Amino acid sequence: MTIKKSNIKIAIVASKFNSSIVDRLYNGAIATFKENGITENEIKLISVPGAFEIPVAVKTLLDKKIYDVIITLGVIIRGETPHFEFIANECAHEISRLAITSGTPIIFGVLTVNNKDQALKRSGSEGKNKGVEAAKAALDMVETLQNI
Repeated sequence: MTIKKSNIKIAIVASKFNSSIVDRLYNGAIATFKENGITENEIKLISVPGAFEIPVAVKTLLDKKIYDVIITLGVIIRGETPHFEFIANECAHEISRLAITSGTPIIFGVLTVNNKDQALKRSGSEGKNKGVEAAKAALDMVETLQNI
């Protein structure tokens, strides 16, 4: 990647709910940024109670007009009630809407899974870690937008 790393401003909005899994996503993202010459000190972390609160934090960050890219991290695990669908759909919809209306890339790193085992597999150090993928997507989008 050939992005201007010295000027990149990154924010991560992370849910505290299911924190042991979200921490794995966050650590994967941070490791990826470090591999690309961006230190943890250059990244603003905002913690919110749950996935439903992510969009309002993203909107507040967008209003500041500081950040080149925002990553969202969270875990929504299906339960026995329709709550999963409401939270997952609204979170994804609002994040997408905010990205489109602001022109700022917002990377959707919120896991929507059927069970904890799936969440662990998608946040692990072996194979897939969606936090890693989110950080790579963030860097790719910053580069893409810098080159348009």
